[in-house]
Amino acid sequence: MNRIPSVSLRGGADAAAAAAPPDPAALARWARAFCVIRFDLERGQLVEACYPPDALAAAGLDRLVAFSSFPDSMSHHLPRHRSSVHDSLFSFRFPDPSSPRRAFLYGFVFNRQRQDERLPRGGEQKSVVILSHAPYSSLFRLLLQILGPLCFDVGPSALAMVASHVAAWPAPAPGRPMELPIGSAALRVHLPPAADDPGPPPALLPANPSVPYGLFHDADLFSAFRSLLLHLWTLWELMVVGEPVMVVAPSPAQCSEAVAGLVSLVAPLLYSVDFRPYFIIHDPDFARLNALAEGEVFPPMVLGVTNLFFLKSLKSIPNVVSVGSPNPNSTRVLPAGGQSQGNGANGTPGKLKLDKLAINKFSPTGLLNSIKLRREGPLSLMTEHKEALWSTYAPTTKPDTSVLNRLIDAGMSPRVEESMSVVNNEILRRHFLELTTNFLAPFGPYLRTTTPSEGSSPFVDPPLLPPFHADEFINGLAARGPGKFLSKRMRSNWLDLYRRFLEGPNFMPWFRQRRAAAEQEQQRLWRQARMNIDMGKLMSKMTELERIDSFNAIERYLLREMENSGAGTADSVAACQKLKGDLQAAFSVLPKDMQQLLLSNPKRAVLLQASQEKVPGFDGIVSQTSL
Repeated sequence: MNRIPSVSLRGGADAAAAAAPPDPAALARWARAFCVIRFDLERGQLVEACYPPDALAAAGLDRLVAFSSFPDSMSHHLPRHRSSVHDSLFSFRFPDPSSPRRAFLYGFVFNRQRQDERLPRGGEQKSVVILSHAPYSSLFRLLLQILGPLCFDVGPSALAMVASHVAAWPAPAPGRPMELPIGSAALRVHLPPAADDPGPPPALLPANPSVPYGLFHDADLFSAFRSLLLHLWTLWELMVVGEPVMVVAPSPAQCSEAVAGLVSLVAPLLYSVDFRPYFIIHDPDFARLNALAEGEVFPPMVLGVTNLFFLKSLKSIPNVVSVGSPNPNSTRVLPAGGQSQGNGANGTPGKLKLDKLAINKFSPTGLLNSIKLRREGPLSLMTEHKEALWSTYAPTTKPDTSVLNRLIDAGMSPRVEESMSVVNNEILRRHFLELTTNFLAPFGPYLRTTTPSEGSSPFVDPPLLPPFHADEFINGLAARGPGKFLSKRMRSNWLDLYRRFLEGPNFMPWFRQRRAAAEQEQQRLWRQARMNIDMGKLMSKMTELERIDSFNAIERYLLREMENSGAGTADSVAACQKLKGDLQAAFSVLPKDMQQLLLSNPKRAVLLQASQEKVPGFDGIVSQTSL
């Protein structure tokens, strides 16, 4: 759990009640609802309080949020905690039932389980939930660590108190750092890029890997997959090609963190597959998935589950990974042998030993255990939780041992564990960012923009981007090879990975988005060239026919600019003024009979006759300054 500064929300419940309610539109920019969910022994999960009060009015939304906000059946069998209070953070995601299109809602949960022998059944549990359309996990996890304890201290009135602070925040700035005040503190976060942000060009490695280039950049990748590090490259491929994956963990916190980590693995690739950090049987999509006939292909999805019932009901899912420790007080998994081996004295941090990872050196016992694990399959988790990957997928990418050798083991010191995870996450995230960027690099030529060559006219239409044909791409890639970076890390069947990617659900949405961004950038570059061109010098080098064509082109761009300048920004006004001047310059060097013909059009005559100011450097050429 991230450390945050102590917070004082001034005024208390009475001041909050007397204050003006938050602006609903301003609040909706960040969050849809703030809720307190209580587990009632007689009636089950109930929404105890919600702000705004009608935020869960859509059919079935309150029930779905309530059921998603508590640990599922498997988590109830965890060992009892020594402390009387156990807090956990996790997240969920499901389609918004009130949305006409398939938009999703994200839920971020602060769950508190309290043991008290004086209470019925020896304890109680409540959850504080932030519901939002935005996947701002780094922000809402921090906010929950304020709102959660506050709700247990002052009651449900804390929802409106925090909502008033959130509504006062500026509009979200996706892809940028923000400092958001909350009481006496400020939350410093770097929001992930927007869903329609294509990210960096595929040929360029982002300069700063600490900046999020995709969702869930804050996920603790190392802790979630510590015992499966050698399988991360297989998992990366499964995510790239859009294979269905089930993530099984003992608790919602562990499975939602693992799902978030998997989604973050493929940044900056846009991940278009449906993912559910914490999937429950009450989800409306469960009935559809459970009804799949034997032999029917499981749809591309990533499901995080804790209920082992899913292993039987969704047994057609081809890839299952189990993560996490049954001990909720520790996310660390000790290597075989029962002790963590730090290289330094007294358990000080040292290099992580590769032979302590999931795939050990060959031994007869290890081979037999591996065969037994494969033969029993994921259903072996019904009797004992173990961390493993079951998959029929044949990976192309080899684990990069040079990356694994740089990882640091915290030894036996829990105090050092968190800081070591930060270092290890940075190493892993940098590598997979580089791996994904190099994998996408061959698509760069189809997304490359051009600018007008020196001395040429920017008033012609920009050239179209090269057409893309999958067969031609594969043939060309086979002739060129995968490149130095990938050739060291992929097997001889590396082309199969590109074929799967092209046929999978992630390629076309990403490529269309990148293509649209490249076309938009090319239009911007050519527009900038039109703003910078010296029209007098350009006209002096043209033939009469070229001047007529240029006049028509300038007029076309001017009318287009005027149509798009409704906002009246300084940039659009300057562009219109520049184009009007260029239009007058082109008109002035045309033959007299051509000028008379052009002026016969009333609308054009208005454009041309509105200004009489001379353009410097040209006798008889006028520039438009007063339209």
